[in-house]
Amino acid sequence: MIATSQLDIAPLVMGLLGGLALFLYGMEKMADALKAVAGDRMKHLLRRLTTNRFMGVATGAFVTAVIQSSSVTTVLVVGFITAGLMSMTQSIGVIMGANIGTTITAQIVAFKVTKMALAMIALGFAMRFLSKRQLLRHHGKGIMGLGLVFLGMTVMGDAMQPLRDYQPFLDSMARMDSPFLGILAGATFTALVQSSSATTGVVIAMAQNGFLSLPAGIAVAFGANVGTCVTALLASIGRPREAVRAAVAHVLFNVLGVLVWLGFIDNLADLVVRISPTADGLVGQAKLGAEAPRQIANAHTIFNIANTALFIGFAPVFARVVQRLVPDRPLEEEAEVSARYLDAGLLTTPSLALDRARLEILHVAELVKAMMLAILPAILAGTRESLRQVRDMDDAVDALHGHVVTYLGLISQTELTDRQTAEFLNLLEATNDLENIGDIIETNLVTLGLERIEYGVTVSDETRAVITDFHMAVVRAIDAAMVAITERNPAAAKVVTGMKAEINRLAKAAAEHTARRLVADEPNRLGAYTVETDILDNLKRIYYFAKRMARAVARDVDLRG
Repeated sequence: MIATSQLDIAPLVMGLLGGLALFLYGMEKMADALKAVAGDRMKHLLRRLTTNRFMGVATGAFVTAVIQSSSVTTVLVVGFITAGLMSMTQSIGVIMGANIGTTITAQIVAFKVTKMALAMIALGFAMRFLSKRQLLRHHGKGIMGLGLVFLGMTVMGDAMQPLRDYQPFLDSMARMDSPFLGILAGATFTALVQSSSATTGVVIAMAQNGFLSLPAGIAVAFGANVGTCVTALLASIGRPREAVRAAVAHVLFNVLGVLVWLGFIDNLADLVVRISPTADGLVGQAKLGAEAPRQIANAHTIFNIANTALFIGFAPVFARVVQRLVPDRPLEEEAEVSARYLDAGLLTTPSLALDRARLEILHVAELVKAMMLAILPAILAGTRESLRQVRDMDDAVDALHGHVVTYLGLISQTELTDRQTAEFLNLLEATNDLENIGDIIETNLVTLGLERIEYGVTVSDETRAVITDFHMAVVRAIDAAMVAITERNPAAAKVVTGMKAEINRLAKAAAEHTARRLVADEPNRLGAYTVETDILDNLKRIYYFAKRMARAVARDVDLRG
């Protein structure tokens, strides 16, 4: 055995930290590449196939396995809940499925292909830096990332070789057979490095060197499931309530799952020994190092699948508990206008960042629609105070417009595909169009309302009805335009462009009505005529911006073709 004084700590620590850094960097690059290649398709798949909690489990597992990031799956889920495309109960199924998807990492790492690490790095580098095709470059980045993962495993394993004969370390590993210590160690390490995959990689590297028994490895893997909840909770700080609820659901599911299995670790170990490959002809540490990695990976997979099967029937209960634990904010807190969905952490994944910008544009549209609904009664019969309130509403629109444009500017600095560039331009145009609508209301329509008061103009009931009909048609056009933009819905875009005939008919009827009213025997008819026709002209301008947003969607559909 090596004496304490004979153990050279510096190379061991450098090897462990350097190997871990390579492992984490490789995981990050592999995940980035997979998100770039499959992010858009996985996003649409997730949206289509989460019709119920059981389909949500399968889809969450598949999407997470492909993009190698349960946090990205959760971000997508939060966006769908916020947009009303998914219920909280359905989202819990997806979150459970995402836990199953993450076990693919352990299965990949458990395969003994570390000898191919340098070849994979070389191949990936060649594809990334020699190919002119963007898709091949992304694939190369993914292959190089996976090679770095295996290289990191090799470096960590080589660094730990001296520990095979270091008795104090062997004694401490023997104490890890206590499930509480193993879970605590796994949870703490995962919380520190913010990656359950890193914990899995270290556990398997130690198992390959014969340092960890199977029950101890399982306990540390359980702890990783608890520790990853810290990452989810930290990521939800300052986010919308839907994001916090998704994080809390993740915590409840993972912690309850570990508690259920706490007394059955030895039983799980016996099960995976029976179903996993054996290394005949080896004994002692060599046999443990050959068999334990696959057994730990299999235990990790069985644990997550069994927990999902156990808890999926209680998804509605989870949803109710989560909504009770994380209630909606008080109305006065919600009244404070700020960007709800823009997330700087997603800028490295443009497809997801564009989705967040799309949701924030919907937030802008909600404020603009509130202005549209408030301006008509204010302009026709309101007071100076009611008109001032409408004008003040545009401050929030301008502030959010600035946030969205800044965020889109940051997205534009990333590496965008042609399709993403077209989407970026459409979103930028849409947010500018909404800001223009807000300006028309704030400047032109509010001014007309003040002129009505100043000149003592009274709008007749008949004229009010005509203007109201025209106004409501324009509001419908804005609603349809926002459905078209936020959902990339060509049918909604056609509704807006198809309203041109209706808008023209209503405009013509309104013009004829105001012309007839010009000769009515009422005071200040010329002033009333001017105010009324200017209101109609500004409403027509607002429809023009709604139609322009819809046409942008039609162009996007043609590009996707």
